[in-house]
Amino acid sequence: MSTASSDGVSDQFPAGLRVLVVDDDPTCLMILEKMLSICLYEALYMRRVLFLVAAVLAVLGSGSIVHGGDVTYDGRSLIIGGRRKIVFSGSIHYPRTTPEMWPSLIAKAKEGGLDAIETYVFWNAHEPQPGHYDFSGRHDIVSFIKEVHAQGLYACLRIGPFIQSEWSYGGLPFWLHDIPGIVFRSDNEPFKVYMQNFTAKIVSMMKSENLYASQGGPIILSQIENEYGTVQKAYGHEGLAYVQWAAHMAEGFQTGVPWVMCKQNNAPDRMINSCNGKKCGQTFVGPNSPDKPAIWTENWTTRYQVYGEDAPVRSAEDIAFHVTLFIAAKKGSFVNYYMEPIFGRTASAFVTTSYYDQAPLDEYGLIRQPKWGHLKELHAALKLCSTPLLSGVKVNLYLGPQQQAYIFNAVSGECAAFLINNDTINAASVPFRNASYDLPPMSISILPDCKNVAFNTAKVSTQYTTRTMGRGEVLDAADMWQEFTEAIPNFDSTSTKSETLMEQMNTTKDSSDYLWYTSRFQYESSDTQAILEVSSLGHALHAFVNGQAVGSAHGSHKNPRFKFERSVSLRKGINYVSILSVMVGMPNSGAFLERRAAGLRTVKIRDKLDNYDLTNYSWGYQIGLQGETLQTLHRTTIKPSSVEKVFKCWKSTYMVQDSG
Repeated sequence: MSTASSDGVSDQFPAGLRVLVVDDDPTCLMILEKMLSICLYEALYMRRVLFLVAAVLAVLGSGSIVHGGDVTYDGRSLIIGGRRKIVFSGSIHYPRTTPEMWPSLIAKAKEGGLDAIETYVFWNAHEPQPGHYDFSGRHDIVSFIKEVHAQGLYACLRIGPFIQSEWSYGGLPFWLHDIPGIVFRSDNEPFKVYMQNFTAKIVSMMKSENLYASQGGPIILSQIENEYGTVQKAYGHEGLAYVQWAAHMAEGFQTGVPWVMCKQNNAPDRMINSCNGKKCGQTFVGPNSPDKPAIWTENWTTRYQVYGEDAPVRSAEDIAFHVTLFIAAKKGSFVNYYMEPIFGRTASAFVTTSYYDQAPLDEYGLIRQPKWGHLKELHAALKLCSTPLLSGVKVNLYLGPQQQAYIFNAVSGECAAFLINNDTINAASVPFRNASYDLPPMSISILPDCKNVAFNTAKVSTQYTTRTMGRGEVLDAADMWQEFTEAIPNFDSTSTKSETLMEQMNTTKDSSDYLWYTSRFQYESSDTQAILEVSSLGHALHAFVNGQAVGSAHGSHKNPRFKFERSVSLRKGINYVSILSVMVGMPNSGAFLERRAAGLRTVKIRDKLDNYDLTNYSWGYQIGLQGETLQTLHRTTIKPSSVEKVFKCWKSTYMVQDSG
């Protein structure tokens, strides 16, 4: 039977259902297709798509992007434009990408069913020196947020300004370390002054560009601090006072959008405590007030990669399972997927620049399947459940020893069910409402109408893809390369000297990862063979005695401290020891970050008869490498060095970029 809509368009669907006109937005189309497959109706495709199904109206209404008006919340979700929302978000950190990549990355995120883009704000990138700001190029946060807005997505601004994030020094500028009397992230006046000044700077920039949702912009959520609950105990009463101060300070900016505190179970009123992790459906203790929604600010789609370890891999099925569990078990309504790569020296200690290459968008901005496609289908299925999830009463039903169901019943009569099999090995067949449902191991079936399965987290229909590298220009000819040899300094050639071993970070001020330690000593023994012993606070070293390389050593991400011991040849009289200490990134986490140390701790020489403790001898220092100072890799010509004692050298070549 055919009916007609109010505008005269012929309707091929049963009477009693209303016509809905929807622009051909990919997410909307996917939601509608899913619902129609459940209802066993056929769709009529045109440039605009005409569909009937009254229940879809609520789904699309809750999923549409609305800008303007304060963002509030209740115990179910954020309330945007007066409506409760389920929000799926993805992390795109502007300085970890390039402005040229932003439009494509944001578009791919949107196509994957995301509603929002999350980013940290990177204090040490924006204020490298006190009062001197950089908001250009990759640091142009305003342009980034505007691009998010232009593509019709929300934005979540995690100001911090301590961010951790496997970013150098947790995002704090190193010059803070030298402020007299400062204690980071504590009820400490010097730190609070600088933290408030920077936070005010960012909020003011966002307000002046009308970027908060309350001004018609895309920003619906802000964050102050980050994961402070993991270190708060170390600060005692000052830690609790700091949390209260940070919350009060943030609220005072009156942005018209909520503030969150990650991993902060005692977040003050008006601060939403949120979860970070892989399994927040299991680990999150829940909001600390019935009036706050369940928010997952970091869903770790893998784990960041560190040097010396293989790239961690997390399956699409596992991510989908825990997202669904968070929404069903914790009544979650906001999930943000984490992360992407790192550039330059900004990675924290031992973290590779690939960082989160296994995310749904990899380090090159390419779609990684099946994660991207599987999660896109998940988002569509969950959006079909919006009305009962956001307004219904939740009931937990026992279905078997390791099986259960969460059912959400709305006043409107709409119903959504989540059938869960927690058995990691065995499939299960469970009874539910006079029907039987087969559940693969460790999976959840989503029933948007409490009857038909729209999605199962363990059933992947997306085609798998692999990333391959093609061979480009061959650069193995010797005449294609120029080189610059790094000279090994000795004590006499250094301008900075000390009567003891200096701590590395306090010496370099984060201007370089490299610090040369060099000393000389009088050796009177007739035994020309001795042992050089070095203990280091981290992270790596290359040792030289009398200009000759004698060996290298390094720590690890789990244990950056290490010891080096090597047999060396000495001569009677003056001997020179030069040690290049290397940091593989700055620390980024933990309590009392300002007290962290790196570099050499002790240096000793021993032979069969004597021990020489060089630790408190006179030492000379050279910050950085000559190649860094001379900008070797940016020079058009490099003059080869005539130094015969070669340990390190810079090599450069040029290649023609393919216009394609």
